[in-house]
Amino acid sequence: QLQLVESGGGLVQPGGSLRLSCVASGYSVDYWAIGWFREAPGKETEGVSCISSTNTDYADSVKGRFTISRDNAKQTVYLQMNNLKPEDTAVYYCTAVRWRTCSVESDSNDYDYWGRGTQVTVSS
Repeated sequence: QLQLVESGGGLVQPGGSLRLSCVASGYSVDYWAIGWFREAPGKETEGVSCISSTNTDYADSVKGRFTISRDNAKQTVYLQMNNLKPEDTAVYYCTAVRWRTCSVESDSNDYDYWGRGTQVTVSS
């Protein structure tokens, strides 16, 4: 059974940075698509970014500020978040599906595995 564990969330001031990590165990995810979704109170689940063996994709709201990367040797995917804004406040979830390509437009229900999430709060 694939397990995903997120870490790196916290409280940060506007303009600050955080790096989220997602560690996979149970299966090798080298050729899987890994997606980051976020859920904020009163808002719909939003695809933030994803990475596959062939591409990366970002939501318009985070382009130029967030960078996704992966270290297959560590079975870890990172989400570097810079210039954070209050509207980035949400629980961030790491997800996985056995796809060769990915899109942030994909429905969250299309991803088969989810982590428990990590809270990101951007506030002064």
